[in-house]
Amino acid sequence: MLRTFSEPSRRTFLLRIVTPIFLTAMVLSIAASTLLLWATYEVDRASDQRQRSLVVLVLSQLRAGIAHDQEGVAVWDDALTAAMNGDTEWIDVNLGRWMQTYFGHDGAYVLDPRNNPIYAFPKVEARSPHFQQLMARTMPLAAKLRERLRGGDTTGLSDRVLTLGVADFVVVSGRPAVVSVKPIVSDTGDIPQAPGNEFLHVAVRYLDDSFITELKQDYLLDNLRFSWLDNASATEISSPLTSSRGETIGYFVWQPYRPGTTLLSRVAPVMVVVFLVAMTMMALLVSALRRRSLKLIESEATVRHLAHHDQLTDLPNRGLFNDRLDGALKSLAQSGETIAVLYLDLDRFKEVNDTFGHPSGDALLRDFAHRIREIVGERDTIARIGGDEFTILLRAVHSRAKVEAVCRRIVEAARHPYPIAGTQVFVGVSIGVAMAPQDGVERVELTRRADVALYHCKRAGRSDFAIYVPEMDASSNARRDLERDLRTALDADGQILVHYQPLYSTAVGRITGVEALVRWRHPERGWVPPDTFVPLAEETGLIGRLGAKVLREACETAAGWPVESLAVNVSAIELRNPNYAMQVTNVLLATGFNPRRLELEVTESALAERESGRDRNIAALRELGVRFALDDFGTGFSSLGRLHELEVDRIKIDRSFVQGFGTANGDEAIVQAIVDLARATGLKTTAEGVETASQSDYLRHIGCDDLQGFLLSRPLPRQEVEALLRAQPDEPRVAATRSAHS
Repeated sequence: MLRTFSEPSRRTFLLRIVTPIFLTAMVLSIAASTLLLWATYEVDRASDQRQRSLVVLVLSQLRAGIAHDQEGVAVWDDALTAAMNGDTEWIDVNLGRWMQTYFGHDGAYVLDPRNNPIYAFPKVEARSPHFQQLMARTMPLAAKLRERLRGGDTTGLSDRVLTLGVADFVVVSGRPAVVSVKPIVSDTGDIPQAPGNEFLHVAVRYLDDSFITELKQDYLLDNLRFSWLDNASATEISSPLTSSRGETIGYFVWQPYRPGTTLLSRVAPVMVVVFLVAMTMMALLVSALRRRSLKLIESEATVRHLAHHDQLTDLPNRGLFNDRLDGALKSLAQSGETIAVLYLDLDRFKEVNDTFGHPSGDALLRDFAHRIREIVGERDTIARIGGDEFTILLRAVHSRAKVEAVCRRIVEAARHPYPIAGTQVFVGVSIGVAMAPQDGVERVELTRRADVALYHCKRAGRSDFAIYVPEMDASSNARRDLERDLRTALDADGQILVHYQPLYSTAVGRITGVEALVRWRHPERGWVPPDTFVPLAEETGLIGRLGAKVLREACETAAGWPVESLAVNVSAIELRNPNYAMQVTNVLLATGFNPRRLELEVTESALAERESGRDRNIAALRELGVRFALDDFGTGFSSLGRLHELEVDRIKIDRSFVQGFGTANGDEAIVQAIVDLARATGLKTTAEGVETASQSDYLRHIGCDDLQGFLLSRPLPRQEVEALLRAQPDEPRVAATRSAHS
């Protein structure tokens, strides 16, 4: 007889076995599903939060970056001078178009001390609704900045942030924008402005259109858009754009990348079929989610990297270098090691930028950075701190000889040619070194001493290195004292004097011209050599005042003298001043001096530069009748073949050639060639440094026009020159210089 399950047994089987298993399976499935859904939600939420944080960070960096961009042009003597003079052409090139083409700004404006706009880029009607609305948004920021400037507020200033600034997110003509206001100030401090009455530079960057496109491309934000309302759909998220007053301007809305939801949609069908497969897929999901999270973490790491590295060379920036130097100095006591700080400055880099343009200069900087990477060890730090300035931290320096060896390798590497714009460019590098603990264990003092050593290296001839010694501070202090005394001398009477060295014509044997030479009679030091204080004046920006003082006194003195020409030396720095031609014209008008009698002496290196301001000054003065002389010919970059290209009326043969007469170098033949070529091109010649009768006779014999030197006369004060002029015979006569002054 067949045995069958009774109904109660069936119910018991279901209740005792199937149901617990089913319930257990259901509980496990629900628990697993719940865990998966919770993990998916949390990952998506974290991803959303990271993307929101990224947008906030980008906007914050944009606001700070625009202010930093402005400082590159607003902390500049030339910019302040152009604003004061209303030179809109210069402002347009350097403060307007440059900010758009190089930094991508959408607008640039310059306000005078009364907040009146004196320049706008792009050009726009002042009465247009767009411009009026922009000014309405800008004025509160300008007022706030001026209030901070008048109050002497220094909040936020550092070695990276040089000037106060105010920036905010606003709405202009129905477009969201960031507006940043920075004062235009002197980088040398020589051009004073009353606090709160500065010229202001305003930069505008719109946060739609191109900015939206950049965010999409750089940070992979799908379907990013700007909305005035928080109208994000269920599949979108938003991040508010908030002004400094806490007002919400609008929202950035985009479709977020949600790795949890994406993966869940792929594994859910498999989980419904088999629980174990679901558990396996859960493990795979966690692994996949981790990979997606790592991508976001890497993106954040990239942002942090950009905040601490130079974008051009990818080297650490000043902030990161200072952090590493502080860390190295703190560990000195425990490690007992010696470290070295190197300050590097490229020589003649400005000429590369002026000649070939900034892109070529950037290429040279990248090449130089690559070269020093090959020299410095992995434990050490190389940083670019701005322009053509670099710093290096050498760890575990065992001896001074090791530092010297590294410096020599860097100097040698920098001397090799750089392929730029289809040609080879040569620059050098100057290095200053300070070592810890012997030179200090505090960052500011250690870097200051490295900078002092760099200055002494430059003073010694550049393209070399110098290691700090205490005597350098004494020298720097002496230089500061001399600079202070020179400023005092320029304001005082009787210290800055002008002496005059006569020029004798070889044709008539008479004084036909004089050269004005500056002298400094210090009340305590006595006579200070010109080769000491003139370079100091050029380095400190005092050369303009010094040159103007000499020019005015010389023109006033020589106005009534019976000489054909008055020669006055002019610095290349003065020639680059856009107002130099006007300053000379004012002196000539004030003194009544005939411009055709004035001869400005410039060096070959000054004429070899490609500089539009210099060319405009020379053209304006030549049109007025002023003549130009090429001083110390043969010691600079020019050659005999280029002589006809230089816009000069006279060349002065350097004393080194005259002193070389009678030697095996054949200087007589060189001077003969210079005189012959000058005569063929219609130029007059003057020989400097004539000290012997044989030199005078030879120069007169080969046809040199004028002679100058101690044989004929030393530089003399005004009264002695006038006595010489009175002692000359009334009628010109042809005579040998030797017989006239024997």
